[in-house]
Amino acid sequence: MAKRQLLFIRNVIFFTFTAFGGAQAHISLLLRYFVKNIHFITEEELLELNALAQVLPGPSSTQTLVGIGYKVGGLKLAIITFLIWILPSAAIMTFAAISYALLDSKEKFIEILQYIHPIALGIVAYGAYNLARKVLKSEVSILLALAAIVATLVLKNAYVFPIAILVGGMVSSAIGTPTEEAQIRVRLFANINPRKLSYFIGVLLFMAMLGAIINRTSPFSLPIRLFENFYRNGIFVFGGGQVLVPLMFTEFVEMKHYLLQSDFISGFALQQVLPGPTFSFSSYLGALSMKQGGYGIIGQVFGGLLAVVGINLPGLILVLFIVPFWDDLKKITRIKKSLSGINAVSVGFIIAAFILLAKPIGFQILPISLIISTFLILTFTKVSPPFIVLAGILLGFIF
Repeated sequence: MAKRQLLFIRNVIFFTFTAFGGAQAHISLLLRYFVKNIHFITEEELLELNALAQVLPGPSSTQTLVGIGYKVGGLKLAIITFLIWILPSAAIMTFAAISYALLDSKEKFIEILQYIHPIALGIVAYGAYNLARKVLKSEVSILLALAAIVATLVLKNAYVFPIAILVGGMVSSAIGTPTEEAQIRVRLFANINPRKLSYFIGVLLFMAMLGAIINRTSPFSLPIRLFENFYRNGIFVFGGGQVLVPLMFTEFVEMKHYLLQSDFISGFALQQVLPGPTFSFSSYLGALSMKQGGYGIIGQVFGGLLAVVGINLPGLILVLFIVPFWDDLKKITRIKKSLSGINAVSVGFIIAAFILLAKPIGFQILPISLIISTFLILTFTKVSPPFIVLAGILLGFIF
C-alpha cells in the first residue's frame, strides 16, 4: 500500500476518535484532516461529496468519508475507511447493550441513569429546533412537517416514514418545475448500471419477503426481520442520525416492543458521549432486540453486527455507485427541489419523537427543568452534548 494511502488511514483513525457532535460538527474535522493537514482532496471536492451525502439516504458523515476514501484509493481503500470508522463505536455500543442487559435488574444502575432521559430529550429538542430553523422557511415545508407529526403519532406504523419522505420529496419537487433538463437526465441514467441497481432493490425485497413468510418460531426469524428492519430504514433515513432516533423509537419501542423506553434512552445517551457515527446506535438496538428474543450473548453480538451492517449498507452502496456520475446528478434541479420537502418531513419526525419520549415525564418539575436547561446550554453556549450527558451520569451517581 502506498505511503499516501497509509497516511490517509492514519488520519481516518484520528478522525474516528475525535469526531464528536454529529454530521454538522464533522465537516470541520474532515476539512482539517483531509484538506488542510494533508491535501488528499480539494475543499471543493469535499463540499461536493458532502452535498451528495445530503441528497442520499443514509449516514452523511459516513458517506462523505467513504467518498473521500474512494477518490484517494478506490474501492479497497473506501471499504477499509468504512470499517475503521464504523467498528469502534459499534463494538462499544454492542458491549454496552450486553452489559445493560446483564445489569438491568440492579436498581443502582437504573438510579445512575435517572437524569439521562430528560437530558436526552433536551438534545432531541435542540436538534429539532436547529433543523427547523434551517428547513421550515415556507408554508409548504411547515405543512409537510405538521403532516409528518400527525401521521407518526396517529398511525404508528413503520412504513409511515418512507411513505412520508417520498411524498414530501415529490411535493416540494413538483412545486419548482425544472426546465431544459432532458439531456442531463439522459446522460445521468446512461451511467447507471441496471444490474447493480437491481441487486440493491433485490436485497430489500428478498429480506422483506423472508421476514414476512418465515415461521416466527424459527431461530432465524428475528435475525432476518431485524436485518430487513435496519436495511429498510437505512434506505429511507434522510437527515442523518437525528432522524434515525425517531424512526427507531417508533418501530422498536412503540410498535414492536423489542426493548423498553428506558433501554432506548440509555443507549441514545451513551451514543452522545462517544465519537464516531450516530448510526452506531443501531448496533445497541440490534443487540438488545436479540436479548429480548432470548438468543444469549453470542446472539446479541450477532444482532449488533446485523444492525450496523443493515443500516449502513444502503448508504454505502449508493455513494459508491453514484460518485462516478455525481457531476451530472447535481445539475438536476428536480433532485435539489425534493430536498426541502424531505428535510421538512424529517423535522416532523424529530418533533413527534420528542412528544412520544416526553409523555412518560408528564409535569414533573425536575425532569422538565433538565430538558429546558439542556436545550438552553446547547443553544447559547459551546458546551457539547457529551459533557452534558457525563454531567447527568455524575449527578445520578452522587445523588
